[in-house]
Amino acid sequence: MNIRPFSALRPATPELAARIASLPYDVVDTDEARALAAGNPLSFLHVVRSEIDLPDGTDPHSAPVYAQAKRALEALVADGSLVREETPALYLYRQTMGGASQTAVVACCAIDDYASGTILRHEKTRKDKEDDRTRHILETRAHTGQVFLCYEDRPAVDALVEAECAQPPLCDFTAEDGIGHAVWRVRDPAPLLAAFRDVPRAFIADGHHRSAASFRAGTELRAAGDPSTRRPADPATDPGADWFMACLFPASQLRILPYNRCVRDLNGLSPRDFLKAALARGLSAASIPFPDIALPSHSCAMRLPDGWYRLTWPLTDAQAADPVARLDVARLQEDLLAPVLGIGDPRTDPRIYFVGGIRGTAELERDVASGKAAVAFAMQPTTIGQMMGVAAAGATMPPKSTWFEPKLRSGLLVHAF
Repeated sequence: MNIRPFSALRPATPELAARIASLPYDVVDTDEARALAAGNPLSFLHVVRSEIDLPDGTDPHSAPVYAQAKRALEALVADGSLVREETPALYLYRQTMGGASQTAVVACCAIDDYASGTILRHEKTRKDKEDDRTRHILETRAHTGQVFLCYEDRPAVDALVEAECAQPPLCDFTAEDGIGHAVWRVRDPAPLLAAFRDVPRAFIADGHHRSAASFRAGTELRAAGDPSTRRPADPATDPGADWFMACLFPASQLRILPYNRCVRDLNGLSPRDFLKAALARGLSAASIPFPDIALPSHSCAMRLPDGWYRLTWPLTDAQAADPVARLDVARLQEDLLAPVLGIGDPRTDPRIYFVGGIRGTAELERDVASGKAAVAFAMQPTTIGQMMGVAAAGATMPPKSTWFEPKLRSGLLVHAF
């Protein structure tokens, strides 16, 4: 892996870090962002969700929104809330949730590694979302959110990270959701730069649209001869727009939560006939006291109005050998959602919606009890190994296969070029 130190914009004091750091742009809508930022002019939501400072009804993809994002970032720098490091550095970012922690090396990665496949993807992107982040990068001249990468563990990297985390952090605070965040500046980047040269590849865990947008913005500026893309060989020189900010986590530290499915109707079937149709497709269904019982492999828990069922599907030899076809989310879609419930494209069908595992199974029960959903499926989480296997095969995960938690906070480190 080719990584580079960078001169980050970061909160000037530990106290400011807690006020500035915000949830990323893509986990809150405009109304949620406005409520979270209310009374806090330093919240980084004013940068990544800048429509909150414009009149109600403003199109979040209109030109004034990106201009406002630039003004908001410049204001945080002008008033001294964000300061720029004098020399390029690597950073460490630790998150702690429920007693478990994960620590990333924060560095700049090359858009050329993204293009060549050294940085592997497992998800398709939508052009409208790419357009949005590309425009945001070009207008602010900054990468305001990190791409979430993981790599196969390297003991040499782990040892260097552990030693650096023994030093006092730049900031260390617990956010309102109970998740802890701490950032360190690495004293000497050279050992970590050398260690990462032995890391052959990285995988995008979260942030496919950010990375695609970074590639597009960097490529556009490079083609225009922009000075920010003149690539100096010296790693002590700040990298430009053809490098994007990323958090690189060792894979063993990460956990994926389930991404559950809810369907609003049974496609004209009664619950009894729906169960019969599932059995006719070769699936098995048994009443269970979920969530007080563990599920076996190749199964999920299904909630109908009369209770929970364990839904199990067989795998053919061909499916078992295919990194995508053997995924639970793929089997549910292909064996039941499409042929029985008529959900052809879960990306666009309004009859299906998704609930992140962080919300628990109680929300699924409430939705079925209220009639919001006719059936809900509590999925088992996709594993990190499955995700990396799909990416390494050059394949694409089914929609809504992974839910990473905790989310990376924006505003703790910014790559301005």
